[in-house]
Amino acid sequence: MLLAGGQGSRLGPLTRNIAKPAVSFSGKYRIIDFSLSNCSNSNINTVGILTQYKPFLLNSYIVQGSAWDLDAPGGGVHILPPYLGENEGSWYKGTADAVYQNMEFIDFYDPDYVLIISGDHIYKMNYNEMLKFHKEQEADITVSTLTVPWEDASRFGLVTCDENARIISFSEKPAEPEMNLASMGVYIFNWKVLKLALIEDSEDLISDNDFGKNILPRQVQQGKRVLAYNFQGYWKDVGTIDSYYQANMECLNGGSSLNIFDPRHKIYSNEDILPPQYVGSAAKIENSIVCNGCNVLGEVSNSILAQGVFVGEGVCIRDSILLPHAKVYNQTHIFKSIIGERAEIREHCLIGANLRSDSEQEGITVIEDHHLIPMDSVIDAGRNVYRLR
Repeated sequence: MLLAGGQGSRLGPLTRNIAKPAVSFSGKYRIIDFSLSNCSNSNINTVGILTQYKPFLLNSYIVQGSAWDLDAPGGGVHILPPYLGENEGSWYKGTADAVYQNMEFIDFYDPDYVLIISGDHIYKMNYNEMLKFHKEQEADITVSTLTVPWEDASRFGLVTCDENARIISFSEKPAEPEMNLASMGVYIFNWKVLKLALIEDSEDLISDNDFGKNILPRQVQQGKRVLAYNFQGYWKDVGTIDSYYQANMECLNGGSSLNIFDPRHKIYSNEDILPPQYVGSAAKIENSIVCNGCNVLGEVSNSILAQGVFVGEGVCIRDSILLPHAKVYNQTHIFKSIIGERAEIREHCLIGANLRSDSEQEGITVIEDHHLIPMDSVIDAGRNVYRLR
C-alpha cells in the first residue's frame, strides 16, 4: 500500500498544483518512481496507490504501471482515491485512515503480510530483505529505521529499541528529540495485526488516524512484537526545499550512494518520448545532467536539466534544477534556483541574485510551475515566487 496523497506544503511552489510524489526529480524521474521501482525490483506485483491531493497528473503518469513492470495479470497497480460508499466515505483523514478505507481491497488478495510505503521518499531498497527479517524474527510489525543527524531528528518519527531491536517507544516528530533513530515510513505488518489495529484506531474519536502518531505507539504499548529493521542504504525525505535541492545535487556527485546509473537496481519512469538533446556550438556544459528533448545554447554548470528544457544563447545556469519543459531565454543568468515545470524566464533576467557581493549566497530561489518571468526581472536569492504582481 503506497501512500501518495500528501500535499507536501513545505515544498512551497513545487506542490502548489501537483501532488508531492509527482514532483520531478533528477531530470528524468518523478519522486514516486523510486518507491514504484523498489516494488518492481523486489518482485512485488500488487500495489495499491492511495491518492488524494491534486491527483490528476499523478494518476495519468502511473496509468496501469507498465513502465515499472507492475501490470502483471492477477496483480498490478490500483489507484485508490477516497470514495463514497452506501454508509460511509470521506477524505482520507490520515495515513492509517487511508489504508482503513481500503481494507476491502486488501482482503480481496487475502495476504499474510502488508507492506506500507510512502510515495515521497528517495531511496533504493529491496523489500524482500526486510520481509526476510520480519519472518525470521517472528515480528508482528517491522519498521525500517536509520540514524539521522541530530539537527534533523525533529522532522521524523523516532524510535528507541532494546538490545534485541525490539521497539520500546515511538515518538512522532518530537520538538526536543532524545534519540535520532528515525522511522523511514516503511512498515511490514502481519495482515491480521494490521486489520485489528486499523479497526481499533477508527473507533478512537480523538485519534489523528496516523501510523506514526497513533497506530505504532499503540501497538508498542499493547505489547505487540514491533521490531526495527536497520537499513544501511541511501534514504532521503525530500519534504523541504532544502532537502529536495540537496538530494538532486547529490545525483551529480559520483561518490553519492544514490547511484541512478546502477544497472543492478534500476529506477524506472514513465518519461515522455522526446528527441535527443541538442547542444549548440557555443554551449558549455560541466558536471550536469541533461535529459532528452533539451536544447542547450548557453552555459550550464553543476545543474540538472529535466526533459524538454530550453537554454538560450548567452544564458548562464549554475547550481540549479530546471524542471520539465522550462524555458530560459537569451542573456539570462540563474544561480542556485529551482525553475518549475513549463515556467518561462524571459531575456536579461537575473534569478537567484546575490545582491550582497561580499557574502556567500544563502537560500534557494524557487519559481512556480507555468510562471512567466518578464524580461529584465531581478529575483533575489532565496525567494519563493508563487506569482509576480
